[in-house]
Amino acid sequence: MRKVSIFGATGSIGQNTIDLISRNPSAYDVVALTGGANIEQLADDARRLSADVAVTAHEDRLEDLRSALTGTGVEVAAGQAALTEAAARPADWVMSAIVGAAGLPPGLEALKQGATLALANKETLVCAGALVLGTARKHNAQLLPVDSEHSAVFQALVGEDIDAVERIIITASGGAFRDWPLGDLASATVEQASSHPNWNMGQRITIDSASMFNKALELIETKEFFGVAADQIEVLVHPESIVHSLVGFRDGAVMAHMGAPDMRHAIGYALHWPERRDLPIERLNLAKLGQLRFQDPDEARYPALRLARNVMERGGLSGAVFNAAKERALDHFIARKVGFLEMAEIVETVLNRFEGADSLIDAPITLDNVLQTDHLARKWADDTVMKRAG
Repeated sequence: MRKVSIFGATGSIGQNTIDLISRNPSAYDVVALTGGANIEQLADDARRLSADVAVTAHEDRLEDLRSALTGTGVEVAAGQAALTEAAARPADWVMSAIVGAAGLPPGLEALKQGATLALANKETLVCAGALVLGTARKHNAQLLPVDSEHSAVFQALVGEDIDAVERIIITASGGAFRDWPLGDLASATVEQASSHPNWNMGQRITIDSASMFNKALELIETKEFFGVAADQIEVLVHPESIVHSLVGFRDGAVMAHMGAPDMRHAIGYALHWPERRDLPIERLNLAKLGQLRFQDPDEARYPALRLARNVMERGGLSGAVFNAAKERALDHFIARKVGFLEMAEIVETVLNRFEGADSLIDAPITLDNVLQTDHLARKWADDTVMKRAG
């Protein structure tokens, strides 16, 4: 029986992971499930899967979780320290699906145990790629991508030499505003940005899709995970979300990974790797689909892509700065304190301020430095919003 833990169990990735595990429950021993404020869902899943421990990130919800699981035998805990402790519990396979930089410490702890880490949390590599990959090597842990784009690249590279890769092309749906007139974006609302045309995702990642900040993070993640140069990575807007990524080789061949827009494919591939097993995924009917469209992204519409390329060129802790500023800018947009286009402006302001911070710019990438930089960049983002309001 395989021991598994799911961090971010109540989100869309976590729920899809649980869906797959629930189809063959006798094959899995669930060690830890973690979530946020959705205590009812977390408790229901922990009870149904007989998890050893359920953890909520919110310390003020501990009693609610304890009450929901009284008499079940499931241990309960709360807070960031409890998340890290849960990640230290022996498991064969761990899903990292906590949203944001908060997923980094538990992910590192799981790697230290030698677990296979299925990485849906792109921020982990964006903030601390060298640290994460070095930790995996040191502890003989396996890191598997779960973002649909990076899973597609990973699959296209099976049996291939990375030195033969000429370019990697990751696709983007274009989000909710891909067909909007550019002049209308400044007035885009939270509700409008929260509706994705193809994927069923949480609010934050859906808005990140509309701004293309999710693709910006994926650019950086591609560089870190596959060890390719920044100028080898391209983005194509692909409205149908059928081709998830393409890998071009030096002989001119291009391998494309295609599939229905269903995250259970990438999750299932990581769950069963190195095998392929049956998955409840819709099979493509290309004749019915009719056409696939591609176009270059307009960086005037999606300035996040330009900022990501600046981050890849700068390296060091700039990824942690970029992600933290992005997360706070998104918080302020959801709170209706800034406009849709202002998010990129805030991130760029914070990155420019980081360039002038001599004590940080070349600091080594350690967990402490990443967390301190994350905290500082969030403060700088808040300062930027306050100055705009004042």
